[in-house]
Amino acid sequence: MSKDSNNNSGNGFNRRDFLKFGALGGILAGTGGLLSSCANGSATSRNSDNYAGKAKYIIFLVSDGMSHGTLQMADLMSRRKLGRPSKWISLYEEDRVARGLMDMTTGNSNVPDSAAAASSWGCGQRIYNGNVNMAEDGTEFEPILPLFKNAGRKTGLVTTTKVTHATPAGFSANVPQRGMEDEIAQQYYEREFDIILGGGNIHFSDEHREDGRNLYDGFREKGYKVARSKRELGTAAGFERTLGVFTDHHLPYSLDHENTPDLAENVPTLAEMSQYAIDSMYASGDGFILQIEGGRVDHAAHTMDGTGLVYDQLAFDDAIRVAFDFYDQHPEETLVIITTDHGNANPALNAAGSRYDDSVPNFDKLQTFRYTNNWIMSELNDSSSLSEIRSRIGTATGIEVERAHAQMLYDALRGDFRAAYRMKERPMNVLGDIMSNHTSIAFTGSVHTADYVELAAAGPGSSSIGAFTRNTDLFTLMLESAGVEAPVMAG
Repeated sequence: MSKDSNNNSGNGFNRRDFLKFGALGGILAGTGGLLSSCANGSATSRNSDNYAGKAKYIIFLVSDGMSHGTLQMADLMSRRKLGRPSKWISLYEEDRVARGLMDMTTGNSNVPDSAAAASSWGCGQRIYNGNVNMAEDGTEFEPILPLFKNAGRKTGLVTTTKVTHATPAGFSANVPQRGMEDEIAQQYYEREFDIILGGGNIHFSDEHREDGRNLYDGFREKGYKVARSKRELGTAAGFERTLGVFTDHHLPYSLDHENTPDLAENVPTLAEMSQYAIDSMYASGDGFILQIEGGRVDHAAHTMDGTGLVYDQLAFDDAIRVAFDFYDQHPEETLVIITTDHGNANPALNAAGSRYDDSVPNFDKLQTFRYTNNWIMSELNDSSSLSEIRSRIGTATGIEVERAHAQMLYDALRGDFRAAYRMKERPMNVLGDIMSNHTSIAFTGSVHTADYVELAAAGPGSSSIGAFTRNTDLFTLMLESAGVEAPVMAG
């Protein structure tokens, strides 16, 4: 394997040198950085610096596409609706985790996509956006889940997206394009990861796969429990290799799930899937690595859906609680990492009212909303009338939108709406801007951003996290903390 996926030939300072030593910070450069001497004292006090090989269990939690405003708004909603801080913020308040910022630059851009971002953790290389653990020249880098499996550890993927989506694939697969999800499902079958839970039936069923293969039958023949519903998944009764695929595409948004009886009955929550995965793999006695992804936070940001965003971040927060319930029982053997792969749309609670005193009351309206913008749009199209648009929004939110605003969405559905920032001409984004008038949640756009992201960790190795970390360093941290041998790279 090539040591560097972006090594340019010729004299002088090449791309590899830039990414290793550039201003964005390498493993020994800049302020902070993993394994540097700049780790803060409070983090160091939580763990011994001699952490190599001590992590029997690793839980890596990713809120996909979480901008800083998303974290703040979920905490505010938790405090106002549930009467408690979010688990993530409570970990900061109680000084229970090491915390810093992380640079998520990829091989070709400061703005990451989820495939390259997850691959930076999954193989320790900065690759091009769209690739999954592969360089542009076709060089494959061995992902972290196969490395742990070869070391005798159990391996798991849990997500609210399709299980073949970019973030879980970044820990487990090798493809030149993230959209090759039939191939990613095939690799899961061949590599035999122990727990795989999420959506994506279209990539496992013979009715949908281009090659006509029924991967469910293949998994069953290998001794897997195959669950297609929450009831079939049940609770873990000892270790059992499990493939759980609960929807054709992604799992529903959390608020829609909660208020749709059929979904609530048949589709498990992220926290429920996380609990199952942890309980099952722990029962093996072998140790494990588990990636947990709140993937639809990213999707809500892409569609400027403040409702979907906040409630899916809260659902992710419930998964953090599950992870830390386990951590609290095994603190000397468990490394928990909480982060995101990139910002998205930079949503935030904006000022409203003459003294900004309308902002929180507007935000509180989300407490009574029943459905997301995605639910609203699922029944609207270019033949929908103004009254149908207003009625649909009213059913979901209880808000009677102005006719002028409904007219904007009406025009957008027909391709007739114009905005200065063109991406805000999309019907979903027009609805998002309309709702901003009522909730005070506003977005800069609907695409990924280059933000430095939140990084928090507890357990063996967390003391090595400094104020500023390079994304690829987490690969090294996980291997070293678990005592798993790094792959040998040529070049």
